[in-house]
Amino acid sequence: MVMTIGQLSEATGVPASAIRFWERHGLLPPPARQSGQRRYDSDAAERIVVLRKYQQAGLTLSEVKEFQRDQPHRQAMIRAKITEIEQRMVDLHHATQLLEHALKCSAKDIVTCPKFRELTARW
Repeated sequence: MVMTIGQLSEATGVPASAIRFWERHGLLPPPARQSGQRRYDSDAAERIVVLRKYQQAGLTLSEVKEFQRDQPHRQAMIRAKITEIEQRMVDLHHATQLLEHALKCSAKDIVTCPKFRELTARW
């Protein structure tokens, strides 16, 4: 099935401007053209779904581009991203603990609460 950019945009939920941007930056291969208009096959829709998943996972466009490079570059980026995500998970766990304590804490000023101070000092 061949689609126009509007049809591809509708099928994937991604604005046409984002699709053109990704093409300009090499994240999507250049589409075939018919009478000057872009024409996309189903592979383009699948690639867009993957690009969106990468973005939802927190990868930047430059990191997504690394997936299209040779394996050593890709693996180095993946290792660095895993380390970054693991650190964010730790930070989010700490934030969750602080917020859960704040919900139960009766201190007028949460910063003066001994338990709150203990939690922040521990990290």
